Amino acid sequence: MREARENGLAKPRSPTTHQEQTPAWCGTREALLSRLECSAEGLSGTEARERLARHGPNTPERHTRRPAWVEFLKRFANPLVLVLLVASGVSLLTHELTSSAIIIGIVLMSVTLDFIQERRADNAAEQLRGSVALRATVVRDGAEREVPARELVPGDVVLLSAGSLVPADARLLESRDLFVNQSLLTGEPYPVEKQPGEVPLGTEPSEARNAVFMGSSVISGTGRVLVFATGARTTVGDITHALAEPTPSSAFERDTRHFGLMLMRLTVLLVLFVLLVAVYAHRPLVESFLFAVALAVGLTPELLPMVLSVTLSRGAMRMAARQVIVKRLSAVHDLGSMDVLCTDKTGTLTEARIRLERHEDASGRESEQVLRWAWLNSHFESGLRSPMDEAILEHEEVDSRGWLKVDEVPFDFERRRVSVLLEHEGRRVLVVKGAPEDVLACCTHYELEGTPRELDALARTRVRARFEALGAEGFRVLAVAWREESPDMRVAHLGDEAQLVFAGFASFLDPPKASARPALEALVRAGVKVKVVTGDNERVALHVCRELGLEVEGVLTGAEVGTLDEPALQIRAGRTTLFARVSPGQKSRVIRALRQRGHVVGYLGDGINDAPSLHAADVGISVDSAVDVAREAADLLLLRHDLGVLYDGVLEGRRTFGNVMKYIRMGTSSNFGNMLSMAGASLLLPFLPLRPIQILLNNLLYDVSELAIPLDEVDAEQLERPTRWDLRFVRLFMAVFGTLSSVFDAATFGVLLLLFHADAALFQTGWFMESLTTQVLVIFVIRTRRNPLHSHPSRWLVASSLGAVLVANVLPFTSLGAWFGFGRPPPALLGVLAVLVVGYLLSAEFLKRWFFRRYAAD
Repeated sequence: MREARENGLAKPRSPTTHQEQTPAWCGTREALLSRLECSAEGLSGTEARERLARHGPNTPERHTRRPAWVEFLKRFANPLVLVLLVASGVSLLTHELTSSAIIIGIVLMSVTLDFIQERRADNAAEQLRGSVALRATVVRDGAEREVPARELVPGDVVLLSAGSLVPADARLLESRDLFVNQSLLTGEPYPVEKQPGEVPLGTEPSEARNAVFMGSSVISGTGRVLVFATGARTTVGDITHALAEPTPSSAFERDTRHFGLMLMRLTVLLVLFVLLVAVYAHRPLVESFLFAVALAVGLTPELLPMVLSVTLSRGAMRMAARQVIVKRLSAVHDLGSMDVLCTDKTGTLTEARIRLERHEDASGRESEQVLRWAWLNSHFESGLRSPMDEAILEHEEVDSRGWLKVDEVPFDFERRRVSVLLEHEGRRVLVVKGAPEDVLACCTHYELEGTPRELDALARTRVRARFEALGAEGFRVLAVAWREESPDMRVAHLGDEAQLVFAGFASFLDPPKASARPALEALVRAGVKVKVVTGDNERVALHVCRELGLEVEGVLTGAEVGTLDEPALQIRAGRTTLFARVSPGQKSRVIRALRQRGHVVGYLGDGINDAPSLHAADVGISVDSAVDVAREAADLLLLRHDLGVLYDGVLEGRRTFGNVMKYIRMGTSSNFGNMLSMAGASLLLPFLPLRPIQILLNNLLYDVSELAIPLDEVDAEQLERPTRWDLRFVRLFMAVFGTLSSVFDAATFGVLLLLFHADAALFQTGWFMESLTTQVLVIFVIRTRRNPLHSHPSRWLVASSLGAVLVANVLPFTSLGAWFGFGRPPPALLGVLAVLVVGYLLSAEFLKRWFFRRYAAD
């Protein structure tokens, strides 16, 4: 595999030569073009399609989606299904042919139902992911075009620019001030300059300055590159396969796993208890084994994965209709659970349509020289242009004739400045533009009326005071500085950004979005704390917060964040609303600190510097126009740049979680109560309270009644606060309502044995009817905290629930009922059972009201 990756092609193996062993970044460009059988002008569309068929899609994973039949068979690997199949085999060997056939039939129906629903959910999720897939600009048939990155092939010529995510391993054909972050390979966060050329044989990928690798990101500059490896043959694909590190679990996945472990422990204890009772009572072991297995199936909400998938998928589709694209299904839940939203300021809270309002010198007077320096810097810089650069370049009155660019020190988010080395009529000047704090720290002089003067303590104080005054007025401010260089200077370095002459300030206005204020107010009312995390000055950010009506409880600057250890930051972060002048690394620290305090944190951003924060958050949120790095890191994408869309997504996440919890509460309480009753009855009765076939039938009808839960309505009050898993609450709910169910089961036992002197068949029939009816109808009580008459369920839930109850109560009167061992109950028993069902539902309603008053649940 390493050989294939280094060759850059996945051809059939053949006798290797020395040339074929040469890594694609070594040797001459002409040799690589020959090996790839292409030209520097790119491929034709026909050639690209042929190569795509030969090499496969450009994705790091080595596997493709399994065929449907493989996915179907995989479901039989479920431990409970395997136990059922073993039980069916035991029945077959003991000549219980009917029992064996019915068990297999029910297993097939359950597995098929689960497969169909999850397959539909997977298809819907795949369509959503495809709509926001990474795209690349490629040269095909001599013209530039955008194609999905998964369609790139060896031999393609791809164009890169600042903000791009490198889509494949490629060698540089051309570049201009191209700086790339390849921390994925090296672990170093600092950008590396990439240039065409040759490197010595034996150069490692991380040292190859003439190549870029999949997963790295372009910080600044532009490049034209030749793809030599795609998919699993890339360096990152090789690393991914070798390490095979599992993806960190999300909060939702951790919670569902804990819930599953809780049920597993409970199931094992209950089954062991039943088997011990059977051994003690000298009952037939085969029948007792089948009963215990059926009991385990009845207690376990085996439809939970399907309900989760379908509910989350439906939530994702509804969010898509509200212009929120979901890339990770469990992010729907995480968005509903979010209680802290961290957001960048520019473009999310503000219009990102910045105007250059002032350009002034150190004394505060209007200065055309400051505008000229700023314009030249923005005009000649090759990195990702900010909205402030665009605002500067709108001043077309600046005369740039005669100015030439010599070199550049591109912008990065640690220095927060960009420098260009310019030449004009033999004079060379380094022009620097960036964050005022960082630029001023490099200045030793300031310019006043065309004359450089020493920037002493008094002058520095005056300049800083002017900067603070501009910030207090709501201006975003850049500082501009310069330095004379020798005429023969050809390369600019970071060390040249010293002993600068401060020219002045360029001040911008970025008005808050009109839609931001009502959206923020709605989020706050919904229990989501909004925190602003920005690289801007705290005074500007404070002004924006005031304009938006966002109450600021505390302010923390990047410098202060740097002095705090993790425990201290966790405490301060919880009490702080505004984080200003923070670097990307500090943004991530803030988010992790909030998560460690138990918060579910969302982050909203769209820039290169936001990618680490989007990764660090429980749910990363970006916009469809964001740079590739941010879009790839995000879990959700907003198709409309409006916080109101995000608020709609939060409500949809809570609606989705509300329906999941209906299934959890209903399944755990009803199943636990019924199985507890069966375990207890097995101690007292000389026969099994329900035959294994009847338990499985009960379970199937119950599952069918639950299928419409993802389509149910959710009460408005359940959308008012963030929602999270609370296993303590689930355990209490299960214990309390399971006990109530068992009480009415015991009453049913008494009626059957004392009033009707029921034999095994009548007992099993009567309890089957009562158990299934109460178990299904209680959903109309449990689904809402309101009076059930004042909360309307969906018509699909009503239909599926009443249909299951109808089948359960009609089946004993049919010839098919005899196959399941049912007898025909007398009319008087039906009347008594109806009274018990009504009594149970009324008791459940009163108990529900007491329970929710007594125990607070999120």
